[in-house]
Amino acid sequence: MTARRAALVAAALLGITLAVVIAVRTPWVPLPEPPGGHAALDPTAGLSAAQVDRAEAFAAALRPASLVALFLGLAVSALLGLTRVGARIVRSVAAPVGGGWAAQVLLGVLALAVLGRLVTLPLSAYGEVVRQRYGLSTRSWGLWLRDVWVSVAIDAVLTALGLLVLVWLARRAPRTWWAWAGAGAAALVVAGSFLWPVLVEPAFNRFEPLEAGGLRTDLLDLAEQNGTPVTDVLVSDASRRTTALNAYVSGFGSTRRVVLYDTVLERLPEDQIESIVAHELGHVATDDVLTGTLMGALGAGAGVAALGWLLTSPRLLRRAGADSAADPRVIPLLLFVMAIGTVASTPIQNAVSRHVEARADAQALDLTGDPAAFAGMQRDLAGSNLTDPDPPAAWQWFFGSHPTTAQRLAMAADWSRLDRP
Repeated sequence: MTARRAALVAAALLGITLAVVIAVRTPWVPLPEPPGGHAALDPTAGLSAAQVDRAEAFAAALRPASLVALFLGLAVSALLGLTRVGARIVRSVAAPVGGGWAAQVLLGVLALAVLGRLVTLPLSAYGEVVRQRYGLSTRSWGLWLRDVWVSVAIDAVLTALGLLVLVWLARRAPRTWWAWAGAGAAALVVAGSFLWPVLVEPAFNRFEPLEAGGLRTDLLDLAEQNGTPVTDVLVSDASRRTTALNAYVSGFGSTRRVVLYDTVLERLPEDQIESIVAHELGHVATDDVLTGTLMGALGAGAGVAALGWLLTSPRLLRRAGADSAADPRVIPLLLFVMAIGTVASTPIQNAVSRHVEARADAQALDLTGDPAAFAGMQRDLAGSNLTDPDPPAAWQWFFGSHPTTAQRLAMAADWSRLDRP
């Protein structure tokens, strides 16, 4: 079997395995149908007409810019990856430091990342203007710029290191580099899941322990009752950037902690805070992060194996101005293929995510036994975060990572009519 055919077979096998994991681990029916059938959807989700109009106006102001930014980013990536323009940039930025292959990879990724971000920066700035206009963002422009470039720096460094290893492997093992790189990419996905809360989250927010009191005790007890004890309850200084409401559980084992936005403490009653934390604990109880990590690792392995097949195409390499996967000038092409893969997989990832989030909603209702607090929390989240309670179906299919607010309230109504423990 040729190396090219082996890469294609490996990509197919890993893709099939990923499909099986998705089929088996996705909770396609998170809640049984109650007697009398499912509750009808209320497209307003119980929000006032003024709240619905404001959320729809906010979405209408942002959606076109989001789509333009997406297509513009892909167009720039295609220009750099499918022509010799990107290869020339990779060569030229490394020339002042000797032009070695490692310098081409590291400085080339950095230059391309900055260039791509600069092209879409005006659209990002427009989005920030809209968020500030609607009162959702509290960031100064200095803090906004700092967040943009910290994000670019983190992404560029991680991408550059990963591609440096890939090119090095291609130079050392021209026939089997994709197998080693695929295993490394899968390992990085696993490591990232564990290290992200410790290394990346502190780059954007400060965290302080929630002061001792009834709420802290109740949340720790809720985690124990869920069978997923946490080591701490932290408060994030999210109000420096936003008025949005959120909470999450991060970390594993001894690093697992509940994190509350400070805006949540300021504006939600305790029963609703317990409901939102119960939802996050539901993800932990069903090992959603671990399952997502497994899916990500399989997807990364399949993607790199597919690269092993693609990068043996003389026509594609010639168009990009590169000789092989071992040539640093292949970096723009790699970044373009990664961008296409990300966009193509987005609807699949979000379809799985919506079902996983629905199961976490059911877990939260089971844990708290309080559908009224759950419904109130969902309405408050939608109102504060300016969430369209019933977005267009096509938008929800592609971009929706959670059920709509209308769907979540209908689930709470269904749960109330079930004989749940």
